[in-house]
Amino acid sequence: MDDERTRLRHGDLLVCGNQIQAIGKNLEKQYPDIKMDRVIDASGKLLVPGFVNTHHHTWQALIRNIKATQGMSLEPWLTVMYEIYKDLNQEVARAGIYASLGEGMKSGCTTSNDLWYPHPVYVEGLMDAEIEAAKEIGIRFHPVRSYHSVVSDVVCPEVVDTTERVMADAERLVEKYHDPDTFSMCQVAIGPSIAQYDTEEILRATIDFAEKHDIMVHGHLAESVFETQYTIEKFGCRPVEWFRRHDLLGDRFYYAHCIHLDDNDIQIMARTNTGVSSCPISNMYLSSGSCRVKDMLNSGIKRIGLGVDGAASSNTSNFMEEMRVSYLLNRLSYGSGSCTAEDILYMGTRGGARSMGREDIGYLAPGMAADITMLDWGQLQYAGGCNDPVDCIVISGDARMVDMVMVNGVITVEKGHLTLVKEEEKRDYANQIGRELLSRASARIPGLKADLQ
Repeated sequence: MDDERTRLRHGDLLVCGNQIQAIGKNLEKQYPDIKMDRVIDASGKLLVPGFVNTHHHTWQALIRNIKATQGMSLEPWLTVMYEIYKDLNQEVARAGIYASLGEGMKSGCTTSNDLWYPHPVYVEGLMDAEIEAAKEIGIRFHPVRSYHSVVSDVVCPEVVDTTERVMADAERLVEKYHDPDTFSMCQVAIGPSIAQYDTEEILRATIDFAEKHDIMVHGHLAESVFETQYTIEKFGCRPVEWFRRHDLLGDRFYYAHCIHLDDNDIQIMARTNTGVSSCPISNMYLSSGSCRVKDMLNSGIKRIGLGVDGAASSNTSNFMEEMRVSYLLNRLSYGSGSCTAEDILYMGTRGGARSMGREDIGYLAPGMAADITMLDWGQLQYAGGCNDPVDCIVISGDARMVDMVMVNGVITVEKGHLTLVKEEEKRDYANQIGRELLSRASARIPGLKADLQ
């Protein structure tokens, strides 16, 4: 996925430390003096850049597949979610990482965003817990300290905080965890969940904070018809224009969904070089619509990636499934002029890395981070379709294809299993914490009781 989208057949790849040293043929003969700690026979397999998940809500892995939210559109669904969010704690944050990003890595992800927007007031350490858990499983992590500053019909007062408290916590997180250097394993960002629903005071503070610390800003943009109509009726303009007027577009910004954009909106996003994260499965599940991905690519937007979104609205954190659905949804939307499989793979790798402000990950080349996903297409379920490798990955592939994942030079998945933690222990822990969370919330949401029997 370099600028030429080069494909090398029967090639070798040499990793030294946490970066790629060389790519070519017969590298063992070219580097006779290097002592190989390990030689991996990848005959008959495919090497691609590690997948980059640009939008997630990891804690939602513990609150999926519940009848209380099935069949709802976004706003009613959120009303139920916020009743559950009142009880979020550090254990939920930790267990959510194991369940969601564990699955993400097993489906080929090496880097993931996480937008944490509901912070129950005076519950501390939520993002600390998830950052520590992400480090434990070995994924490259981009947590976003999000917030709410206004109570609404959806947002409950228990998660609404002051500008001063939000910025103080963001300052603490950046000082403690943010690493701006090349090959960084953790980069903290900040941003509103939905900017139009927050105070202008906190938005201005967010921009100033991001500029001061040179960090990224991430949130949601134009996800639902309601949001778009609300912005037009209250402010007299569409969401993208409202963001432009409030200095919320540009190189530092990337936004999830971006569904309800007209041609002018897309041109504004392109001119300002604002990043996009398309989340097709979640958008279909909540009947929100579909992102105009092909039009964005045609407009020159290069900072465009894919996100699995929260598992409560997509029900998995399976990145390979997200790529396949993205391809199919674009076929449905655009027909013969839709995205190619290679376009989708670009979004899942380099386009996603660019959207999050990273140029050291997303493609395979000497000097790049050793973030590599190895796919085994020699299994029975892919037989008969092992022709074009990219088509096989995007159109026919699934998580069973993932044979090995390397993050920053460390193998984190091998033969389909996490290597740095005991999966069974993390599975049982996540199940326990999820049941406890839903049990507490069932006192306020009677519909949850049926799922807990």
